[in-house]
Amino acid sequence: MSRNTAVDETTMESEVKERIEHGDRHIQRLRNVGNPRVFIISGPSGVGKDSVLEQLRLAYPDAQYVVTATSRAMRPGEIEGVHYHFIDREDFERQIAAGEFIESANVYGNLYGVPRKPIVEGLEAGRNVIIKVDVKGAKTLREKITNPVSIFLAPESMEELRERLRSRKTDNEEALNRRFNTASEELDRAEEFDYVVFNESDRLDDAVRQITHIIEAELQRINPPEVKIK
Repeated sequence: MSRNTAVDETTMESEVKERIEHGDRHIQRLRNVGNPRVFIISGPSGVGKDSVLEQLRLAYPDAQYVVTATSRAMRPGEIEGVHYHFIDREDFERQIAAGEFIESANVYGNLYGVPRKPIVEGLEAGRNVIIKVDVKGAKTLREKITNPVSIFLAPESMEELRERLRSRKTDNEEALNRRFNTASEELDRAEEFDYVVFNESDRLDDAVRQITHIIEAELQRINPPEVKIK
């Protein structure tokens, strides 16, 4: 082997090594590029938001799940800290006055609110934040959180939605009709959201799969937007 050939091979090996190191630095940067995101899951009453959240907890156990607080009584089958935080009305009103909720509202005579603290703590810890909220609350969250991803969960039909509301057996006929009428109005606001997913009867897995696809696509963006609480 001539001296020039040896020099050429050494030079080539050095260039390959530099390219590998250069490429690996960029690959590592791409792995770490994601900012934590806020995902809002919303939809009309009875559409199955709680069932979807239960499955998302299994798919994304490390996410920060923000549990809505309510002043209403706990229903059969509900679990404190999973479905809602159940707070008496006096304490709830105190927390509203103290600014502890990023969003709150009186719904059918009961108070509901999304606590601010777990959202802030989740983002500061680098965790993705997932929030379940009604349609009106979702609008407020989009105004107070920059660059959230909002997903509207829709029923397969209004007839099916009414049957779901009736099967819960938690409301009298007047309250059921009120919820049903509100659901009809909420469907008019679906276009305000980034995505729509249909939760069809006996096809919960399909709805959850579509939502996970949305989440994964958003988390793989090259230039993810920064999320801030206003």
